[in-house]
Amino acid sequence: MKVVLVAGGPAAELPDLASWPEAVFMGVDAGTVRLLEQGITPSCAVGDFDSVSEKEYEEIERLVPDMVRVASEKDETDTELALEKAMSIQPETVVITGVTGGRLDHYMSALHAIYSYQQKFPEVQFFLVNHQNRIRFLDPGSHLVKRDERYRFISFYPFAEEVEGLTLESFKYEVQNESVAFGSTRFISNELQGEGTVSFTKGSCIMIESAD
Repeated sequence: MKVVLVAGGPAAELPDLASWPEAVFMGVDAGTVRLLEQGITPSCAVGDFDSVSEKEYEEIERLVPDMVRVASEKDETDTELALEKAMSIQPETVVITGVTGGRLDHYMSALHAIYSYQQKFPEVQFFLVNHQNRIRFLDPGSHLVKRDERYRFISFYPFAEEVEGLTLESFKYEVQNESVAFGSTRFISNELQGEGTVSFTKGSCIMIESAD
């Protein structure tokens, strides 16, 4: 099962939601309005809804079968609460979108939340997606990556700690057993020939696939 969480970032940053016809959609605060505007009724909506109008909230309440409204003053972000809700239905894949535009603190918060959930649920694939990029975290081990024409460029960054033993095979720029210090920008804008493998022995690695 694939769950798509749509938050309330600028509509222009959203990917084509129609590319996931079989997904379960969840609205995150004003992201629920984004879904309804595209003719998609989410299975549930989560948030404090302080960024929607009274009229919009009434429409959400009327159309969405499962409403989870929380207080504005809370420890968790709306995205974290939506992730918790998503995990209750045991998905195989979770896509988060609507978080990379607008306020950068919201983007960083979402990125850290996804990292935390990926560590907690390693059997689930988490993706952060917008109209031009797809981001995911890789754990130590070997990962098969297939060329996707939508995302020509692939970049790798260590997250929170150094990545050790990084090996890239069947990429335009191959490396063997490299260490990548936190803060390094050396592994940006690589390209796949067809299929390739990414492997490393220690650390946590962000893989960003980007359109031109």
